[in-house]
Amino acid sequence: MRTTYMAKPGEVERKWYVIDAADIELGRLSTVVASILRGKNKPTFTPNVDTGDNVIVINAAKVALSGRKASRKIYYHHTGYLGGIKQISAGKLREVNPQRLVETSVKGMLPHGTLGHKIFLKLHVYAGADHKHEAQKPEKLDIKNLI
Repeated sequence: MRTTYMAKPGEVERKWYVIDAADIELGRLSTVVASILRGKNKPTFTPNVDTGDNVIVINAAKVALSGRKASRKIYYHHTGYLGGIKQISAGKLREVNPQRLVETSVKGMLPHGTLGHKIFLKLHVYAGADHKHEAQKPEKLDIKNLI
C-alpha cells in the first residue's frame, strides 16, 4: 500500500527564476509568481511546507494595468495615527514605487500567516532590468507561455 508523499523542509531543492514583467498584466504575473513561490508547480507540493522556489521579478515599472485600473484601483494603508488612512492609485504607485505594486499583489495571493511570510521572503522585485542575484545563476522563465 502506497502512502501520500509529504515533503520535509530539509529535502526541498530550491531553484532561482528570473521573470521579466514588461508588458505583462499585473494579475496574470502575480498568479504565476505566487504559484512558483508556493511550489505548486512541483510534484512534491505539500500545503504545510515551504516547497517553492526563489523568484526575481525585473522591469516592475513596465508592468501593464488593464482597463482603467491605473486610475480606479486604490491601495490603502494606515499610518497608525488618528485619521492616518492614506490612499494611492495603482498608476501613481507604479510611478512612485513599482516594487511595492508587484509585492502587494503577490502577497495577497499567498497564505496569510507565518508560512506565507516565509514564502514571501523569497520574492525579489526590481524596477529596472538589473538585479543583484547573478551569483545564484537564475533561470530565465518566459511566463507568456504559462499564461
